[in-house]
Amino acid sequence: MEHLERCEWLLRGTLVRAAVRRYLPWALVASMLAGSLLKELSPLPESYLSNKRNVLNMYFVKMAWAWTFCLLLPFIALTNYHLTGKAGLVLRRLSTLLVGTAIWYICTSIFSNIEHYTGSCYQSPALEGVRKEHQSKQQCHQEGGFWHGFDISGHSFLLTFCALMIVEEMSVLHEVKTDRSHCLHTAITTLVVALGILTFIWVLMFLCTAVYFHNLSQKVFGTLFGLLGWYGTYGFWYPKAFSPGLPPQSCSLNLKQDSYKK
Repeated sequence: MEHLERCEWLLRGTLVRAAVRRYLPWALVASMLAGSLLKELSPLPESYLSNKRNVLNMYFVKMAWAWTFCLLLPFIALTNYHLTGKAGLVLRRLSTLLVGTAIWYICTSIFSNIEHYTGSCYQSPALEGVRKEHQSKQQCHQEGGFWHGFDISGHSFLLTFCALMIVEEMSVLHEVKTDRSHCLHTAITTLVVALGILTFIWVLMFLCTAVYFHNLSQKVFGTLFGLLGWYGTYGFWYPKAFSPGLPPQSCSLNLKQDSYKK
């Protein structure tokens, strides 16, 4: 337990900082552009992470939203209830996960349709010999063809959105204070460590996507969709009254306590 608490303390000192929330979006954009430039001008030699079948890609990135959802669900529920004691407010805050699921589904559907309507089926990866009889990516692959269209980077989108969402939700830790005797201490500590590790995986795999996969325009659009999903919710909608709301902060908690006194 002591080692777990040390990890949690370290993560609190990094991911929970306001500077991280402020500069992480810019850092992701800069790393995406730098990685794409490196890929075009001086490609890195192949490595384990450049293989699409590496463990992190197969078991984490391809299920990125599921991992993010399953860890944020108990984290938001426990931390928000610990601070507010209101089940209704907790349910309201948990609706951020439903909004995130909708954003994930809508954006990935848009990407799939764009690739479909801009693509064609070819006989080889060199884009030779168009197979006009195959009008869909699935049919093309089933017949041994190679589909080529404008493939917006789903990895760039989802890893950007998930990393920024986790960092936003972890800002509640500024207010959460528990000691070893508290019944929620172990659960919250474990979730903080798990979410911190997950965030570092998302950022690492975002960098791998930048230097190994897709072209610049596909990654720009993917990252842009991720940033819009994050800013449209946490930056624009959630601060408003009729929304799932932002993670509880000291000012909102003080207002709640004042209302109790009245």
